[in-house]
Amino acid sequence: MKVVSIVGARPQFIKASALSQVLRPNHTEILIHTGQHYDYEMSQIFFNELGIPKPDVTLGIGSGRHGAQTGAMLAGIEDVLLTEKPDWVLVYGDTNSTLAGALAAAKLHFPVGHIEAGLRSFNRDMPEEINRVVTDHLSEVLFCPSQSAVDNLAAEGITHGIHLVGDVMADVLTQVIERSSKISDVLVRLGLFKESYILATLHRAGNTDNQDRLRNILAAFDAIDELIVFPVHPRTEKAIKALGYIPGEKIHIIPPVGYLDMIRMEKDAKLILTDSGGVQKEAYWLGVPCITLRNETEWVETVNTGWNVLAGTETEKIVHCIRTFTLPNVHPPLYGDGNAAIRCTTILENEYNHIKDESK
Repeated sequence: MKVVSIVGARPQFIKASALSQVLRPNHTEILIHTGQHYDYEMSQIFFNELGIPKPDVTLGIGSGRHGAQTGAMLAGIEDVLLTEKPDWVLVYGDTNSTLAGALAAAKLHFPVGHIEAGLRSFNRDMPEEINRVVTDHLSEVLFCPSQSAVDNLAAEGITHGIHLVGDVMADVLTQVIERSSKISDVLVRLGLFKESYILATLHRAGNTDNQDRLRNILAAFDAIDELIVFPVHPRTEKAIKALGYIPGEKIHIIPPVGYLDMIRMEKDAKLILTDSGGVQKEAYWLGVPCITLRNETEWVETVNTGWNVLAGTETEKIVHCIRTFTLPNVHPPLYGDGNAAIRCTTILENEYNHIKDESK
């Protein structure tokens, strides 16, 4: 069985590492890196730390407007698919790389498997929402991390090829959490102690590209009057500079960090502030309170359990949520048992064998 896996951004590197470990011993995997995230901190360090095989094809697309970026990816991926003629094309999550991969494969009639299918924020202003909805409707096999994802697909009339497998990011976290504690010295480097700081991440275009929202969020950081460690995404850094924002003494803005450092910082944080879907999940699995700087989330279960609070982007509400957060008494398991990649691979094998039998 030949599989082409398409990645381009940090969360996809994490997810793809889980599948590659299971796929490669018995099958051929061709890894395409679109280059959506391309510098060392945003890309190569993840490949190094997670043992991800070197990409077979690197498109080097880089950043840009959605249409231009997605179009360039589409053309590059199409060329690879025509050469490789895979049995499956795997796409991950909700980025422009996801959409381009699904479109290229569907137009060439190569079956698509979508890892992390069925998630919905129900906010069409988010480019990620458009990407995930279109990708789901193009996919032959949809790997869902939760029952709510299955239900979302059913509500849109998608009822075939759906599999509730859990979350492959849980697979990776299970594998690296102990290694992160032993190897990462990020707390020493930054002079931090366990639960002495709040960790903040911010990268969604809806926050970084809207000056009012970004200004409100930064004002909330200043108003909290607690130590905030803020690894800054390149897009966020550019937007902050455009605002002329000068952080207070307790706001420690640092460059992006690798996966092991990030997990260590999340695990030992007092609280996490984020607009990232992946960080919301990791905070939950690590048992760290999370406040999401959005009005909605795809990971509704984390909110329903009380471990994640939707604070939106208004300064006063963010500050209020931080000051009034109450730790829940229960922490039920969410998003699988750490074996999602094995389930995904088994399903792909079964579908592949079924297609082969039918063609005889």
